[in-house]
Amino acid sequence: MDPRETINDILVNLFNEIWKLEEDAIITDEFKDITNNDMHIIDAIGLSGENTMSVVAKKMGITAGSLTTAVNGLVNKKYVTRHRSEQDRRVVFLDLTEKGRKAYEHHREYHCRMTDAVIQKLDEKEIPILLKTLNGLSEFFRGYKETIKN
Repeated sequence: MDPRETINDILVNLFNEIWKLEEDAIITDEFKDITNNDMHIIDAIGLSGENTMSVVAKKMGITAGSLTTAVNGLVNKKYVTRHRSEQDRRVVFLDLTEKGRKAYEHHREYHCRMTDAVIQKLDEKEIPILLKTLNGLSEFFRGYKETIKN
């Protein structure tokens, strides 16, 4: 297999494996009424209390319309509340309920455990190499959209 095929295979499989592992770990009996995607919306809303629909949509790279659909479900399931700005009624703020904060913390704890498990598999010399490689991949993918436009 040439390097291009190997890299593609690794990235695709890694993405799928991480998504499945995460789904299995975070969608527990307590949170069985939401999806992995819902959990990521909860994570994007976070604990700041200052997130608007447009800010969360931008963080997630989705349209406000797509976010509205997902947030409607999370409001109905009592994970999220929303309220309009007093200064500008077009602006909608999102906040996590107590149930939403529990889901947020559960998701964060999962990621901490996963990261710790990865680090434990490496020796001290490998950690900076992994960080450099992951930062390079992250920069590449953040800039890739612009690269293919040109």
